Amino acid sequence: MPDYMVTLESAWIIKDVKTMDDAISIAIGEAGKRLNPAAKYVEIETGMMVCPLCNKALNCAVVVANTALVGLTLQMKVFRAESEEHAVRIAKSVIGKALRDVPLNVQDVQEL
Repeated sequence: MPDYMVTLESAWIIKDVKTMDDAISIAIGEAGKRLNPAAKYVEIETGMMVCPLCNKALNCAVVVANTALVGLTLQMKVFRAESEEHAVRIAKSVIGKALRDVPLNVQDVQEL
């Protein structure tokens, strides 16, 4: 049975924040705290998106009225899964238990 790297994206809302850098730091910190005891092996990064005009990579965060929406990328290695779908279910289960009420979407699955 192969191993997989599952990449999920999530949306994180931060209130009472002034700058985008603060919002990103707070989102990563809060996600890390919630994942730490149960799933400390999950890699947390800022989500990136491509600008449609200049094709440069941009942070996936926006601040409006002191409220931020930050896109995070969560990566997890899943060992000995039966298939890609099985690996996704395992990753969503582990991460979803720690990050209740946080939307998760599959971004990528790679066989290792």
